[in-house]
Amino acid sequence: MRRLWGRLNSVNVQKAVWGLEELGLAYERVEAGGAFGRVREPAYLALNPNGLVPVLEEDGYVLWESNAILRYLARGHGAGALWPEGARARGHVDQWLDWQAGTFTPAMRDVFWQTVRTAPAAQDAAIIARSVAEAEACAAILEAHLRGRAYAVGEDFTAADIALGCAAHRWLHLDVARVERPALRDWYARISARPAARGALPPLS
Repeated sequence: MRRLWGRLNSVNVQKAVWGLEELGLAYERVEAGGAFGRVREPAYLALNPNGLVPVLEEDGYVLWESNAILRYLARGHGAGALWPEGARARGHVDQWLDWQAGTFTPAMRDVFWQTVRTAPAAQDAAIIARSVAEAEACAAILEAHLRGRAYAVGEDFTAADIALGCAAHRWLHLDVARVERPALRDWYARISARPAARGALPPLS
């Protein structure tokens, strides 16, 4: 039995859901985190002592951290597809997974929380402006990399596109002014049209 714990409005849960759907793996998703609670309950903390989502359970095996889950799924079920052949291609997939988690998503965290999850009267324009500037620097890096490319790594869709795609979904749907990035837009349109993406990328909330 395979179970994924986490709410779908979490960008980290979206990565795991997209990976599972892309690979056609059967799973049950259990709402947890945010308004659904559960993550501070002893039973959940026994799965993930951080009290965060997502958590993957698979026949007694427990794994947390969204990109670790994505790597596990890709390596175990998507070798040659989500997880390309060749050490150098895999190194580039890892590079973009780490950049998404450590750079791009943190850069936009404050603007997301301020504009999506904070009441308008309580929003801080300075915090929003700083976060937008940091996210724009990341978007410029991604734009330059994607120019002339169909996918993030090599000629095929990989786990890197899933992680980056979930972050781009958040960035491109924030209610802020952004620099137009045509390569980023074209790549996002291409990957978000995949059937597996449709159920993994809900409106921001």
